[in-house]
Amino acid sequence: MAHPLGLTPSKIIAVHLNYRSRAAERGRTPAVPSYFLKPPSSLSWSGRPVVRPAGCDLLAFEGEIALVIGERAHRVPRERALGCVAGYTAANDFGVYDFRHADQGSNLRAKGQDGYTPVGPAILTGADPAALRLRTYVNGELVQDAGTDELLFGFDLLIADLSRLMTLEPGDLVLTGTPAGSTVVRPGDVVEVELEGAGRLRNEIVADPEPLPAWGAQPRATGETRAAAFGSAAAPRTEALDEETAAALRSVSTATLSSQLRRRGIDHHFVEGVRPTRPDLRMVGVARTLRYVPLREDVFAEIGGGMNAQKRTVEEIRPGEVLVIEARGDHGAGTLGDILALRALRRGAAGVVTDGGLRDSPSFGALDLPAYYAVPHAAVLGRRHVPMDSQVPVACGGVLVMPGDVLVGDAEGVVVIPPGLAAEVARDAARQEDEERFIYERVAAGASVDGLYPMNQASREAYQAWRDAR
Repeated sequence: MAHPLGLTPSKIIAVHLNYRSRAAERGRTPAVPSYFLKPPSSLSWSGRPVVRPAGCDLLAFEGEIALVIGERAHRVPRERALGCVAGYTAANDFGVYDFRHADQGSNLRAKGQDGYTPVGPAILTGADPAALRLRTYVNGELVQDAGTDELLFGFDLLIADLSRLMTLEPGDLVLTGTPAGSTVVRPGDVVEVELEGAGRLRNEIVADPEPLPAWGAQPRATGETRAAAFGSAAAPRTEALDEETAAALRSVSTATLSSQLRRRGIDHHFVEGVRPTRPDLRMVGVARTLRYVPLREDVFAEIGGGMNAQKRTVEEIRPGEVLVIEARGDHGAGTLGDILALRALRRGAAGVVTDGGLRDSPSFGALDLPAYYAVPHAAVLGRRHVPMDSQVPVACGGVLVMPGDVLVGDAEGVVVIPPGLAAEVARDAARQEDEERFIYERVAAGASVDGLYPMNQASREAYQAWRDAR
């Protein structure tokens, strides 16, 4: 049966990772795009069912934007690449993870099955590729929502890159990657992928009633494939603080938080040797970590330039996250400059903490971004550091910081709070500061600290009456 859009691709090419959110979910960010092929026989359209084979449990959707090639492209430079695109349409890159083990990374049986590449229902033309919006719904619930401003690799780069080594023919399809939110669906579920301006692609999941023949690779699920299918990240994922806890943490000092952490047996929590660029700003957020290792010139030449781990981490920052840089306490170079700090701020960063040098430090005073650093230093990081990886445990100022830890900073410094303790520490710190406010007023009025600090029963009764009166 012919495709309603008249599509007859000679090949369907899909990008592995191309949205920052998906890269963060997977725990790795590629420096260059990578691809796999889907057979033309996997092509389908809106309204056709997607069949989950017997014996399989891990069928996952991936809402994507597909480029429809309009003219032959061979060794096309980036500046002319978009001229080879006839239009854009919604696509769903279905895959059954139970067969991920079967083909040594080619995805042939996992993603190449009949009907596993539905596209449509319309082709969008004349649109700005940098301003497209993709949304995916499962049973009417929004599960993916991303703009093309979140792409790691633009459409022009993909076409130029592919056409260096192969010819893209008219009608070929390039699936451009999926944002975070892909997960497992089951028979009876309905998945819809919407490209704004081009309608919704709709497909229902059905179970294959026929048993799978016994020859060849059989379905197999491991803990790793199950985690990948359901969308678990290889690296820890940071969870945003709830606003009540965040507000409570903003209202108390790091000294009070330190007291509360010590009461819970956590003594190593204060980031030592750092100072604020803006003592007037408070910082509350969750850690996104970045690790630097000592400079070795050959390694820096290989991975230190271009879109290195430092720049990729900045581009992956989510609102409410604090960039925490492990510089090993080395003060011989800057670890971050004002341009990347500004980019982090624009992405919603809650702050920056580094136990190394800060480059362009005078400019940080103009940024509404809390930043804590060891020393000012004009040299670039390549003088002493290689940016290695992100979202790994790091040591900053003598303190272990895990991805997702809660950081609070004030004019005195920065404390690190395990996320599971954040709510109770915030609550008890607020109560402690309320008590200390009462004590301070009494001492200011001439009272002795005896029986007041700490409070005995009489002082506690007076404190309760003071609270009631307020």
